[in-house]
Amino acid sequence: MTEKLDVLVVGAGISGIGAGYHLQNKCPDSKFVILEGRDKIGGTWDLFKYPGIRSDSDMYTLGFNFKPWKEQEAIADAPSILKYLNETVEEFNLKNKIRFGKYVKKANWSSSTNSWTVDVEDKSTGELSQISCNFIFMCSGYYSYKEGYTPQFDGIENFNGDVIHPQKWDENFDYSNKKIVVIGSGATAVTIVPEMAKKAEHVTMLQRSPTYVVAAPEKDKLANNLRKYMPLKLAYMLIRWRNILRQQYYFRLCKKYPNGVKNAIIREAKKRLGSDFDVKTHFTPNYNPWDQRMCLVPDGDLFEQIKKGKASVVTDHIKNITESGILLNSGKELKADVIVTATGLNLEMLSNVDFLVDNNTIDISKTVTYKGMMYSGVPNLASTFGYTNASWTLGADLTSEYVCRIINHMKKNQYDVVCPQSNDEIETDPDYLNLSSGYIKRSLDIFPQQGKKAPWRNNQNFLKDVFQIRYGRIDDGEISFSKNS
Repeated sequence: MTEKLDVLVVGAGISGIGAGYHLQNKCPDSKFVILEGRDKIGGTWDLFKYPGIRSDSDMYTLGFNFKPWKEQEAIADAPSILKYLNETVEEFNLKNKIRFGKYVKKANWSSSTNSWTVDVEDKSTGELSQISCNFIFMCSGYYSYKEGYTPQFDGIENFNGDVIHPQKWDENFDYSNKKIVVIGSGATAVTIVPEMAKKAEHVTMLQRSPTYVVAAPEKDKLANNLRKYMPLKLAYMLIRWRNILRQQYYFRLCKKYPNGVKNAIIREAKKRLGSDFDVKTHFTPNYNPWDQRMCLVPDGDLFEQIKKGKASVVTDHIKNITESGILLNSGKELKADVIVTATGLNLEMLSNVDFLVDNNTIDISKTVTYKGMMYSGVPNLASTFGYTNASWTLGADLTSEYVCRIINHMKKNQYDVVCPQSNDEIETDPDYLNLSSGYIKRSLDIFPQQGKKAPWRNNQNFLKDVFQIRYGRIDDGEISFSKNS
């Protein structure tokens, strides 16, 4: 027998948990469940187990807008974030809404019934079941949980040591007193290097080109002091909005005065590493700030381990892997007992679920995104995609609020279908995320298109989105609503 729901939420990570809260709070009459393919909540924060795994956003903006962050550390590690997420599920009675080990395989929209029929696979038995729902809310993130991205390295099969990708980290792996080479210079690499340096003989960060690395305090003194003198929620919201405005200001500053910001970041690196360190080679990128995501290091821990001699940076290209390490184009060989391939993620859209409308497969890359969350020509479907230049949850919370507004608008007016218009009339812009990062460029063909103006443009601007999504008109002429005939 097919189960019938109003809303199906896919994913029980930070986005799905937030969606559950908002649906429960703002659409109390809507029947919904959250399907999670894994056995635990938390998504990213439960999947990754590599040393030092932490957020690269402050928890006053990565935390939910409805639940204050109470810990001392503003830059939090994964166990602390998981604790926060579990508290959220308990506090708002969401546990009975989550079903684990359930993979959504296919969803077919029927115009005759104005509903989705969703095929769901049980992880433990492999059996398929079906759910019928009016609305699907995808909260499953943007990358594949199966495996990370690893380039083809010649000779890697000859290496006598261990090769590990951070996405497949074994918590029992002992790297004490070993020589480690971490390939990469992104957020994962700058997290792993200083943490592994505490136990390893030495850790080398091997990069093809430098990344902007910015130090920030692990603890927010003002936030911790405010909580002593005012109500928790008020203190949280004040710090949250301070950080939101500061993020937006800094991003705009980077875009308007790239050379000035670049020089300031490099000066700070020189100050932390000393005059003898070659900052020009290893920490001076050949692109402008925020052309790619910057890397945050709490209390400058990466710089500190380099200065201690426990870690080092090599900027070069890999020629091939040898039995004992990595041979570089320069002719130098880096000896290693362990190679960590912090080389990125494999991106995917909508968890690679097969979406069909009236039995016709939908190619999401041929659609145009509406307000960064819905897709032209696809009815009763929304997805969460957070910000590239600010905390993910800022976008997730806004998306959940908008989905609730849509659902309530439909209920009030007895509509059954909501659908952004066909993309034929929309002038598009191919640069969907406005980032030059390798993991983005590798996957541009899977992303939807965006328009050149609102509401078809992916703003990547929280303040604009607040007015457009939280307070803007629902029925704006670019999206259609209809009833059962």
